[in-house]
Amino acid sequence: MGSQQELNHPILNNSMDDDHQHLLPSDGSSGASHGHEVDSRLEKVLSDTELPFFKRLRLATLIEMKLLFRLAAPAVFVYMINNAMSLSTRVFCGHLGNLELAAASLGNSGIQLLAYGLMLGMGSAVETLCGQAYGALRYDMLGIYLQRSIIVLTLTGIPLMLAYIFSKPILMLLGEPAEVASAAAIFVYGLIPQIFAYAANFPIQKFLQSQSIVIPSAYISAATLVLHLLLSWVAVYKIGLGLIGASLVLSLSWWIIVGAQMVYILIRVAVGCGWQAFVAYVNVGCYYVVGIPLGCVLGFKYDLGAKGIWSGMIGGTMMQTLILLWVTFTTDWNKEVEIARRRLDRWEDKKQPLFKN
Repeated sequence: MGSQQELNHPILNNSMDDDHQHLLPSDGSSGASHGHEVDSRLEKVLSDTELPFFKRLRLATLIEMKLLFRLAAPAVFVYMINNAMSLSTRVFCGHLGNLELAAASLGNSGIQLLAYGLMLGMGSAVETLCGQAYGALRYDMLGIYLQRSIIVLTLTGIPLMLAYIFSKPILMLLGEPAEVASAAAIFVYGLIPQIFAYAANFPIQKFLQSQSIVIPSAYISAATLVLHLLLSWVAVYKIGLGLIGASLVLSLSWWIIVGAQMVYILIRVAVGCGWQAFVAYVNVGCYYVVGIPLGCVLGFKYDLGAKGIWSGMIGGTMMQTLILLWVTFTTDWNKEVEIARRRLDRWEDKKQPLFKN
């Protein structure tokens, strides 16, 4: 046991900040800097004995509520969008008939929620681990926890997939009519890819939330909901794919969310390394040179309509993702860290006077 003075010594002292300062995000997104500012304001209010007690309490509550709203509102919005996608899928199925509505509701409530709850619960552990690593300035552990969790959840998805495959006998064993169980099984088969989208989405989402990065996920979910509604309309009404089409579109929408979040992580990595120009060229090239022209060709020349346009744009996004993945995996990150360290040392050299005699 150490002395009382050692026990009162902070676990993380300022010397650690010097070692890891070059790793901090350059956009000040800094959930961290914002959090320190809020802590300072809150401490100042609570320690101001000149203010009446209830006024201090009211001001402190307002500061806390503002911080919580900034972090919680986008997260709540994301979960609302997730539920809205599932609800809209059931609505589309309901327009096909009572049997289809019953099948979609049963498949969603009886089978899909099992995977959703399990994956969300396991994925939430990432927020705890990454939050601790982020607070301890162990930024190298953030990616490790993310990779491990995706692997673990993907392996967990394999036995869950068996429940989806044998959903018909399971539902019949629970007393559901054979006709409803068969239709529900068709709907559930289309949700099998969604299991593995869960395995990637929840860890990435919690990985971002642990760093107070929540607004991008809200934008991505909102845009995906619009795309989901359009694709569901095309699959159910225009192509006539029925239950299997509606559930496959739902799975596709979840994978779009995963892909968009991965691209945002890759873009932040590239921008953080000072590759803004390269990222801009990749974005413009993939979207305007490849995605939109390809979509126009598929949509108008080959008469695929909205499906062709969206296919072209998704193709451009996939091309962007592959390029950024290739750059990420082929980059010498030790060299990039050294370049960033030298750049910061040059910019923050306080020994050199501004004007020389």
